[in-house]
Amino acid sequence: MIMSQPLLARLAAQDPGACVDVLAPGWTAGLCARLPGVGACLSSPFGHGELKLLERFRLGRSLARRGYQRVYVLPNSIKSALAPWFAGIPARVGYIGESRYGLLNGLHSLDKLAVPRMVDRYYALGFAPGEAPALHPAPDPVLRADPDALAASLARLAIPSFDQGPLVLCPGAEFGPAKRWPVRHFAAAAAHALRQGVPVWILGSAKDRGVADAIVAGAAQSINLCGRTDLSEAIDLMSVASGVITNDSGLMHMAAALRVPTVAVFGSSSAQFTPPLSPRARALSLGLACSPCFARECPLGHLDCLEGLLPEQVLDALAAMQAPTAQ
Repeated sequence: MIMSQPLLARLAAQDPGACVDVLAPGWTAGLCARLPGVGACLSSPFGHGELKLLERFRLGRSLARRGYQRVYVLPNSIKSALAPWFAGIPARVGYIGESRYGLLNGLHSLDKLAVPRMVDRYYALGFAPGEAPALHPAPDPVLRADPDALAASLARLAIPSFDQGPLVLCPGAEFGPAKRWPVRHFAAAAAHALRQGVPVWILGSAKDRGVADAIVAGAAQSINLCGRTDLSEAIDLMSVASGVITNDSGLMHMAAALRVPTVAVFGSSSAQFTPPLSPRARALSLGLACSPCFARECPLGHLDCLEGLLPEQVLDALAAMQAPTAQ
């Protein structure tokens, strides 16, 4: 969703009188509301891979009643193009994907090698088919924080007042352990920050609580917020960070879009496709011969790509992003 923000902003700028709404899974509503250029956030009821043809027909008919004139279908599946087709929206734009001839009538073709970044692929849909996406690189995504909502979140979570922006750690990675920087490295970075008088907050989902607890065990004054915030609250909390250390994850993209100093640790994955997009963000990788392998678990059983990225290296990279010249 963050990768779609430059496209959404372009659509809003092209037609200032238009309303640009987003249809996405309901759990992303808090994030959707913080994307500049977005009107309404409509909830999609479908899980990944679900066909539910009758429900898609009903969704299409409900979209028809809203009178949309154009739709941009970002996923490449046939399923994602069905509701707009059922809605009879006149202009239906997207990539050919799974041979979606007829379902879409504003078809774009994609050269994945020429346009490796997802953000550029999405942004290209705002131009006419055939215009080379490589000639129109997307601007970096932007998120907006809400200071009033931040104050309410700080009070609700009983977070102590702070004079210096916190170091935010994002130790989760849904894809698997081969994308997760070791807990002891996160704990060492947290302990270093605490010794400097910098508060440490740990953000993530409820699934990340155990990992965060292990970090707290090694850096006792860290605050474990995993599973205690929704996406909009996480955005607000992250917006006041003095720095963010994160795995390759959704929270990485949030930090970059907020323009806070960020270091993203890459192991099994590659920053070529979905890097953190900000002049104040850096993707850090050892570039071993065996990486990127894109595996959930290390095929060689050693995880050297992440074990070898030491806390000192990550903290030095973060300090460079925090320097005034990086802004």
